[in-house]
Amino acid sequence: MRTVVIAGGTRGIGGALAARLRERGDNVIAIGSADADLTSVRQTTRLIDRLPGRIDALVLAAGRFDQRRVETGEGLEQTFAIYVVSRYLLADRLRPALEAAATTPVVLNLSGTGGIKAGRIHWDDLQLTRDYTMFRATMQGARSNDLLGIDFAATRPGRVRYVLYNPLFVDSGMHRQFRQPLRTLIGTAAALLGTTVDAAAVPLADLLDNPPDAPLTALRRGKPVALSADPAAAARLRAVLTDLVDRV
Repeated sequence: MRTVVIAGGTRGIGGALAARLRERGDNVIAIGSADADLTSVRQTTRLIDRLPGRIDALVLAAGRFDQRRVETGEGLEQTFAIYVVSRYLLADRLRPALEAAATTPVVLNLSGTGGIKAGRIHWDDLQLTRDYTMFRATMQGARSNDLLGIDFAATRPGRVRYVLYNPLFVDSGMHRQFRQPLRTLIGTAAALLGTTVDAAAVPLADLLDNPPDAPLTALRRGKPVALSADPAAAARLRAVLTDLVDRV
């Protein structure tokens, strides 16, 4: 029986994947807001300490977005905290548990890889204290997650496979995080044009069953995409995140 940890596994794509894996007989630890506030470094760290010493797969699916800038109690911009910091922490600190897996371990990061090319990492203002927009925050998160994958595969070689996966437009219920009228607009578009969460979970379950051979793989709805590998930028982000986590 595999042990699969899913951050953001109580609803949306993560919830659908958790249900599918449980039907297959896997031991699924689905993490939701009732288990820990993943925008908090302290709560995420305490959560990691409670997780098993052997994990076969880690799925990073938690996210939170807002039209207005929201600052956490630890002084971090909310989107950056959950979309970047928590994913860095979970993958980095659970690596020993993943390396202990009997099967080929995998980190599956649901992100915006290979999607909209606009956007960049704002090195001089990662918390977006100036000129915050939801688009800037989301695009910075997508670029940052690419670097997290590059750094994980390049600097800590081992058995773990790291997969960046962009499911594209999914009717995941994420529109409920937005204010009106955007909530209604996105919700209607998702219902009409988006993939269902159950359908989106199918290729994800298959990836966990058959991890790629390469240390790092980037996929856009199942199709390989090329990453603009920048080891220097990846190392820079890791240094920034390490310092940030140590200071919280």
